[in-house]
Amino acid sequence: MTEITRRGFVAGCSAAIAAMAGSRFNTMAFADPVENQEILVVLFLRGGMDGLNFMPPIGGADRGHYETARPQLAVPASGTGAALPLGTDPFGLHPSAAPLHELYQDGRLALVHAVGQGEANRSHFDAMQFIELGTPGQKGTATGWLARYLATASNLPSEIILPSLAVGNLQTTSLLGDYETVNMSSADQFNMNIGPWRWRPSQRQALRHLYQADTTWLHASGLQALNAMDVVELNVGGDYVPSNGAVYPGGQFGDHLQLVARMIKLDLGLTVATLDLGGWDTHNQQGSGSGGYFAGLVQELAEGLAAFYTDLDGAGDQSFTGRLTVVVQSEFGRRFVQNADVGTDHGFGNVMMVLGGHVNGGLHGSFPGLAPGQLYEGIDLAVTTNYRRVLSEILIRRMCNPNLGTIFPGYVGYTPLGVVQGPDLPPVVGDTIFTDDFESGDLSAWSRSEGG
Repeated sequence: MTEITRRGFVAGCSAAIAAMAGSRFNTMAFADPVENQEILVVLFLRGGMDGLNFMPPIGGADRGHYETARPQLAVPASGTGAALPLGTDPFGLHPSAAPLHELYQDGRLALVHAVGQGEANRSHFDAMQFIELGTPGQKGTATGWLARYLATASNLPSEIILPSLAVGNLQTTSLLGDYETVNMSSADQFNMNIGPWRWRPSQRQALRHLYQADTTWLHASGLQALNAMDVVELNVGGDYVPSNGAVYPGGQFGDHLQLVARMIKLDLGLTVATLDLGGWDTHNQQGSGSGGYFAGLVQELAEGLAAFYTDLDGAGDQSFTGRLTVVVQSEFGRRFVQNADVGTDHGFGNVMMVLGGHVNGGLHGSFPGLAPGQLYEGIDLAVTTNYRRVLSEILIRRMCNPNLGTIFPGYVGYTPLGVVQGPDLPPVVGDTIFTDDFESGDLSAWSRSEGG
């Protein structure tokens, strides 16, 4: 069967698009809406979220250890500002996470205990890089795990104008090496900020001629960005009105979530989106158990995710949440014992969240305990679930991509945790597709068979 690449198809289609009226074209001329295409949104909490205060123990022996270790930081188990109980489990959610608690009660939110890398790394930059590359302990990996997912996805239509979106000014490391990723901070300002606005049509026309002069992946990437600009500009106008009465929090995080929702609703084939919420490095003055700085961050996170889910759950006549999976993770947790500055230092194990229409809501994984002998190196929450296990299950069951050997090289022994629903495709762990170009970061040469 003839081998084609998604990127090659885009390059060919782009040339045809350029022949259409000016630089403007209707979305439907390029791609019909993909009604059954899964959408993966990855939210990274930069700085190391304190999972033990986000989801504290509220009963049993661990509650006593927790209160002893955090006399000024512990979230109350009862009374004013108490943690929100998670059913009969001896854990609760921070009181500022009430909107997420509602999603948990509705069975749309899964919480995974004690997640992390195989070995502790308490450097922000190293830990984030290892997680986003998908190769803990290996900084030299030249591509991100989401880029490798996209390169090996055999079930994606070729005619996608916006397969991957990195919200912000810089491309996230997890998408490193994917030439089709578009960076965007605002739909209204997604354009070439070069000179007066009246120059933009001629600028785009000149760039199209330049990019069409060759068939390299650099040229295809340039055309991809131009095509995305044209479609977004044609379809976005005026203030965005969320669906179903959703109310996003003010500020950049709420704006970025609205941007992702807006791009999903445009039916441009968006498959992967990444965004961040920073500020979680709470070394000092973290706040009392139920108030203060940390509580404010939790509230912003909870209100934002709840609004995002509500917005997509009531998008006109179509609900997008049935094909939406949102992953929330951080580079590491915090030290179990509070420090002298009423904060917490870099730790190890942490909580991971998964939100979506096909999520098995509830608590997952194994909690290792907080007794001195149960702590990692005697100071941190131990890790009992590798973060790649959770992501692998999502890739297999929701995204229908079992190529774990390529996406997470070196990760073996995968078994589903039961976080999401979907078919259990046999993992492909010995994939050698990147034998020559995996380290170089050149994913462009790898192709997929037409029709999968």
